[in-house]
Amino acid sequence: MGAGWPEAFDREMGCTEADWLRWLPAAIGAREWRCEPGAATVKVGEGELHLRWRAGEPRTIALVRLPRLHVSFRFEDVAAGERRAFMERFDLYMQRGGG
Repeated sequence: MGAGWPEAFDREMGCTEADWLRWLPAAIGAREWRCEPGAATVKVGEGELHLRWRAGEPRTIALVRLPRLHVSFRFEDVAAGERRAFMERFDLYMQRGGG
């Protein structure tokens, strides 16, 4: 998706809600935001990003169970360049993996 970020999209994140809430402040940076159960609104430029999430059934691969969180991203009045810059930072901070 990286080249152009649409105004609205959904993702499946491989984390628990507790993980998500722990990582979210760093991922959004020093932006104004407010959080309520299952939702957050983040100020992005002149507009806002509305985030909604809910836990999904864990993904099972052999004996491994991985958590899943369904997240909805809805940008409102955010220019394409601002969406791109926001999501590049967001993805960098949310990226997890091993090597």
